[in-house]
Amino acid sequence: MKISEIINDNQKPVFSFEILPPLKGKSIKQVFHTIDRLKEFDPKYINITTHHSENIYKEVSNGVIHKVNVRKRPGSVAIAAAIQNKYGIKAVPHIVSLGFTKEETEYALIDLSFLGVTDLLLLRGDSNKLDAEQRKMDSHQFATELQEQVNNFNNGIGLEGDKLAAPDVPFTYGMACYPEKHEESPNMESEIHFTKIKADNGAGYLVTQMFFDNQKYFDFVAKCRNAGITIPIVPGIKPIYTRRQLSILPKIFRTDIPSDLEKELRNCKTDDDAREVGIEWCTMQSRELIENGVPGIHYYALGATESIYRIAKEVY
Repeated sequence: MKISEIINDNQKPVFSFEILPPLKGKSIKQVFHTIDRLKEFDPKYINITTHHSENIYKEVSNGVIHKVNVRKRPGSVAIAAAIQNKYGIKAVPHIVSLGFTKEETEYALIDLSFLGVTDLLLLRGDSNKLDAEQRKMDSHQFATELQEQVNNFNNGIGLEGDKLAAPDVPFTYGMACYPEKHEESPNMESEIHFTKIKADNGAGYLVTQMFFDNQKYFDFVAKCRNAGITIPIVPGIKPIYTRRQLSILPKIFRTDIPSDLEKELRNCKTDDDAREVGIEWCTMQSRELIENGVPGIHYYALGATESIYRIAKEVY
């Protein structure tokens, strides 16, 4: 069953969450620990982030510095397969266009198809993290171009128009949306325009960037519905768990922190205090979203597994 069908057919809002692959050289045990901790809430799918390689400068010998290309978090494809095999839960690896060539994307699709991982989340990725070489790669510059490649792959069409064996089970996918608009969108009207293109061209559902003000989500959904976008729009939220996130999250994710939440966090003396504030606020968000009939809630779990456990215990 497709993720969009699971979301639409479920009698209550679907619980799902996102995890990161372990750092290179680290065990997969932490991934399994997160899933073991949260599986009692019956997650219908688990997202796995994907990370491109980076150039770092490393001293190799006698003070000589070499530029080395490393991928700090490999393994998204393998982890997705491992999750489905071990837990029987649908795994949704991110497919990111920037930082990966179109050919690398095609190989990833082939591998995923062979492994039976056929649900994806298609993303453009963050251009700010690319170096000069990566900006020149033969990559898709927009998520809608990546979407076209996946659609073609489903129809047995390769990169150069060559014929491929169409997958026995076509890929289905969700895509991202931005209730506070993407940082590169000139206005919300433009944001809605491109969101509708994603929906019209085959996205089965949308997942939002994290937000802390539910009204912005409700307003965004209303605008989407008025524009004829009918697919599920799943709110993605995250509990704050350190004081530093008050300034870090707006900078990285371009999301506003409501003044009431800001005041509470600024009064926190320790990260433990901030974690309690984050749990309380995210629990409030979750309850209000569920009361207003959202199709599901997607939790960003990085560093926040225990917080999400306590929140889900209250609302699921």
